[in-house]
Amino acid sequence: MSETIPAYPLLWPPGWKRCTNRTRAKFSGESTTYRDGNRYTNKRELTITEGITRVRQELQRMGLADYQIVISSNLPLRLDGLPRAGARAPADPGVAVYWKKGNATRCMAIDRYDRVADNLAAIAATLDAMRAIERHGGAEVLDRAFTGFTALPAPEQWFQVLGVSATASKADIEKAFKRLAMEHHPDRGGDSQQMARINQARDDGISQARA
Repeated sequence: MSETIPAYPLLWPPGWKRCTNRTRAKFSGESTTYRDGNRYTNKRELTITEGITRVRQELQRMGLADYQIVISSNLPLRLDGLPRAGARAPADPGVAVYWKKGNATRCMAIDRYDRVADNLAAIAATLDAMRAIERHGGAEVLDRAFTGFTALPAPEQWFQVLGVSATASKADIEKAFKRLAMEHHPDRGGDSQQMARINQARDDGISQARA
């Protein structure tokens, strides 16, 4: 998968509308207990790991290998590049999944729900529903449907604009912002559009960074 698509922080696909009124999902996981020789299955909140597994399984059923898939979110990454299950829940729970199909990079993004795990599960459920078209003999229809999920070129990220790392602290972001503002502010002979770009990058970075 192209290095221009980060698994962290979240790269929301250009042109996709963001949800402003998130709800609690009904997706659930299961835990099994044994008592007095009997097996009991209990419903509980879906975990990040289970959500990731569901997405990967659906894409694997489409013939994709793990190296062709990027799961992008605001969860810090594990050593294997996947979202860390035990991390603190991010303020923005959106998830975008990118995959390579031929020469095209395709994507699907959901932020309807207030938990990362549930947005992962929603993507997996959507992929499963779309694959049902193929199971009923509509392979060409499925291919045309997925063409609509072709990803546009990745937009420039806030940390690239500021020249800091994706995990920069708020203090580091403010420091970089002040340095760039001194150079590009219109009052100092700079360009107003460039300054607007820097302002937006600072706002985006502060909204995602920790103190």
